[in-house]
Amino acid sequence: MGRAFEFRKARKMKRWSAMAKAFTRIGKDIVMAVKEGGPDPASNSRLRAVIQNAKSVNMPKDNVERAIKKASDKDQGDYKEVLFEGYAPHGIAILVETATDNNNRTVANIRSYFNKCDGNLGTSGSVEFMFDHTCNFRINGEGLDPEELELEFIDFGAEEVFQDDDGILIYAPFESFGAIQKELESRSIEILSSGFERIPQVTKKISAEQAADVEKLLEKIEEDDDVQNVYHTMEESFSES
Repeated sequence: MGRAFEFRKARKMKRWSAMAKAFTRIGKDIVMAVKEGGPDPASNSRLRAVIQNAKSVNMPKDNVERAIKKASDKDQGDYKEVLFEGYAPHGIAILVETATDNNNRTVANIRSYFNKCDGNLGTSGSVEFMFDHTCNFRINGEGLDPEELELEFIDFGAEEVFQDDDGILIYAPFESFGAIQKELESRSIEILSSGFERIPQVTKKISAEQAADVEKLLEKIEEDDDVQNVYHTMEESFSES
């Protein structure tokens, strides 16, 4: 099993743990999807993907329908996706994905977190190249063989396919999302969730004390309502209980 598996295993211990935060993120995703392709999931593949993700975190159907209706309102502002790049203490590279309706506020907030935690907010392109931008799908693995599936989906861009407790995971380059989604749907394979992640090409091992400094910055960033995802190059290891 490769980097995608190890990355998923480490992140699974930490990310999307707060339900309220997950709902906020998905609500923004719904707005962006509806603004881009309309309110009908049948003709909007991005919206279909977001609805699947909403189900995966047990977001009530009423909440989803309300968010779609609200996003269809002409008075509803749009969210802009903005990427921030920088360094935490001890040379750990950080990427921050945001969805904001007020860029000035978001820039000021993110900069303040880096400054307060002895980090440095960088310029565009300063650390993005250190991460592979990937897409992923979690599917119902019942009756499916991961190895056979990997061979079949290589032509659609799949690079890693593996089983975990929640189903079968397919990882591919960012650009392969549409082709894989279309093929899974054409085969009537149930997509449980999907999304995008940035996997560090190389991670850096630091001491527990140094890691605490980095975590302090990560926590501040992740608490911000405009932040969707945070990625870093710090090596993470968790003991399984």
